[in-house]
Amino acid sequence: MGAPPTTDRGRLTRQRIVAAATEVVAEKGALGASLDEVGARAPASRSQLYHYFDDKSDLLLAVAEATNDTVLGGQQDLFAGLGTWDGLIRWADALVALQQERGGRGGCPIANLLGQLGERDDDIRAVLASGFDRWEASIRAGLSAMVEGGELRPGTDVAWLAANTLASLQGGLVLSQARRDPQALRRALDGAIALIAGYRVDPPGR
Repeated sequence: MGAPPTTDRGRLTRQRIVAAATEVVAEKGALGASLDEVGARAPASRSQLYHYFDDKSDLLLAVAEATNDTVLGGQQDLFAGLGTWDGLIRWADALVALQQERGGRGGCPIANLLGQLGERDDDIRAVLASGFDRWEASIRAGLSAMVEGGELRPGTDVAWLAANTLASLQGGLVLSQARRDPQALRRALDGAIALIAGYRVDPPGR
């Protein structure tokens, strides 16, 4: 691993390089991304690239970490509301709306990188797996809060439901990307929500 930044200027330079690399990878794929193009876009010299990163694999590891943070950070406000049924629906609706805006393009950035690099670099695979772990943990925490709040039955297997929900989400994103059809994600998430609904506590008067 390259030298960690010790100054604010150094941290900003490293962040700029990672941001540029993330853009290039998104456009050209991890294998098609070149250090020269990353340096030109950052902009940063070759010596700066090799000061902060040992090689391209080291830079791609940082891209994987940044991708995790971007995907999960973009859902933080939605994750905060997952402790209620309405919040769960808002989270799912927001993910579908994003796919509608994109016309089904893009898929999941974490899964995209995993497909390109997961079998080539075990360190990068582990970083991306940790992104999925964090995603699943946020869903599980929301479902646990729903149990504690009385919206889901005591004893509900929130770990199983969270794993199922994440799997449905990822499958829906793949199908939306392949078919350019955001409704594929809608149907996948509706299936996950229907499963969770089977554990709901009936509201008063129902």
